[in-house]
Amino acid sequence: MPAKDIYHDTVKNALIKDGWTITHDPLRLSIDDKNLFIDLGAERIIAAVKGTKKIAVEIKSFVGRSEVDDLENAVGQFVLYQDLLEEKEPERELFLAIRRKAFDGIFSHRIGSILLRKKRIKLLVFDERNEEVVQWIS
Repeated sequence: MPAKDIYHDTVKNALIKDGWTITHDPLRLSIDDKNLFIDLGAERIIAAVKGTKKIAVEIKSFVGRSEVDDLENAVGQFVLYQDLLEEKEPERELFLAIRRKAFDGIFSHRIGSILLRKKRIKLLVFDERNEEVVQWIS
């Protein structure tokens, strides 16, 4: 199993505070003889609609030497996981969890805003101090 991101427990606590039940830690995707691990799987019962909303969350700290390198790696991993998740668990929606500081940095830059405008990724923005979800961007 891969090492946990430094914000793994922070995001997990933020999701729980936001009403989610953690169902997988990590969420394992097996494709033939290959295993991939998305950081968290969670679900929440939706009161207004009969059924359950399921998500998968990949956590990225964005603390590397370059925000652009971090973004390239995160988007590549997101696309891979998204495609595999659609095959294995199509009812589950994938989100990339990032700190508010990372969102205010690279995602306020034109590079990040292009990704969001083209709906390449979905974000869960969190406050690492308060362990709270700040924003969901689908």
